Amino acid sequence: MPINLPNLITVLRILLIPLIVGIFYVPDAWLGYEGKNITATAIFVFAAATDWLDGYLARKLDQMSAFGAFLDPVADKLVVVGALIVLLQLGRVEAVVALIIIGREIAISALREWMARVGQSKSVAVAFIGKLKTVLQMVAIPLLLYYEDLLILNTQWLGTILINIAAVLTVVSMLYYLRRAMPLAKG
Repeated sequence: MPINLPNLITVLRILLIPLIVGIFYVPDAWLGYEGKNITATAIFVFAAATDWLDGYLARKLDQMSAFGAFLDPVADKLVVVGALIVLLQLGRVEAVVALIIIGREIAISALREWMARVGQSKSVAVAFIGKLKTVLQMVAIPLLLYYEDLLILNTQWLGTILINIAAVLTVVSMLYYLRRAMPLAKG
């Protein structure tokens, strides 16, 4: 692994995953229900911010690497999957929604790997629908981790609506990428 600041930030994001999960196992006497929600939300938001930061620094410092290009999307997916598993366990997200999102991430990662091997990685480059799905997930997940009213905002309701829309976009984006790859599967 090339040791540079962007890659270290990406590794930090991966190391934050057990904290997001583990915070809910802290005894209630140490950290109450609200404290766990706030802490997990803050860790997730920080991890999401580091996703932007490592990419920015890699470009700004001219420290882009093949390893960083590989590790960054893996870290992103692991953070989302870790948070979804926690939300599933807490009963804040439906199993079908978590399965759709996690299953799509695995399937599209495999598809991208295969397309890269056949020299067609540009065919499944990130599309707008995939970016929109990601934005909705990155807004919905902290709302569902927080799970308390925020001023007049019902985070449970809004987070549930957004994660359900993200699940629908997840399916649509997967079909989009599969359609792009289909001509190569016939050959």
